[in-house]
Amino acid sequence: MRKKVSFLILFIFFILTLNAQSYHALIKTNMGNMSFVLYDDTPLHRDAFVELALEGHFNQTLFYRVIENYIIQGGSRDSRNAPPGKFIGYGDPSQTVNDEIHNHRFCKKGALCAPRQPDEINIFKQSDISQFFVVQGEVYSAGLLDTMEIAVNRPIRREITHDVYTTELRERLNTLKEENLMTEARVLADSIMQEIEVRYALAPGKLIFSPQQREAYTTIGGSPQLDNEYTVFGEIIEGMEVIDRIAALKTDENHRPFTDVLIEVEVLYQATD
Repeated sequence: MRKKVSFLILFIFFILTLNAQSYHALIKTNMGNMSFVLYDDTPLHRDAFVELALEGHFNQTLFYRVIENYIIQGGSRDSRNAPPGKFIGYGDPSQTVNDEIHNHRFCKKGALCAPRQPDEINIFKQSDISQFFVVQGEVYSAGLLDTMEIAVNRPIRREITHDVYTTELRERLNTLKEENLMTEARVLADSIMQEIEVRYALAPGKLIFSPQQREAYTTIGGSPQLDNEYTVFGEIIEGMEVIDRIAALKTDENHRPFTDVLIEVEVLYQATD
């Protein structure tokens, strides 16, 4: 009973936190409507998105890039009135903002994200806020998340071990064992392991899913491969089924749906002091 009460309190706190955000937005389409909150801890993206929405920038654009079990992307101005078969989605280089990537904002299903140019031409991960994408993704098992962590983290540990446990140290440790100096051997082995653990703890690039990520990815799903690569500046609060409806559309070789999905964006709510 206590566990259920605690969960209910956390759920209520989560809903109140979302509703306390300064802006809500409605993305209306001919396939249904989706309501989002825009995060206050991504103010550059929030404000730029709101400004463009109020100017009507997104209206009559398309969800032009749709990949089932991954994302639906739209809002690019060159998609407005684009004829069938035309390649679209160039975005607007004048509408870039600095990244606001936070570890606690991740690509669960319904995450509202800003696309960007690839790393080789965009080393600071600046976002193109003139368009956006919504994550659909898929549901992952806990075991698969474990496997993803191992695939990233094991090579990091292996490289650190190789750097620390040198041939010289290995030979020295073997010599101590051969001479039956086990106390000295244990001290040396412990120091080697301690150095490996310290370096591993400080090493960048490790993949460790938080409890919140694991809960989301094993229930509603998402695209964890996108985490920490794109700024997540909002999330869906109503209309999750619309994501699935759009993502299921048949598409051409450029992932553009054969059925146009028209967009209108309306700013729904602004908190006042």
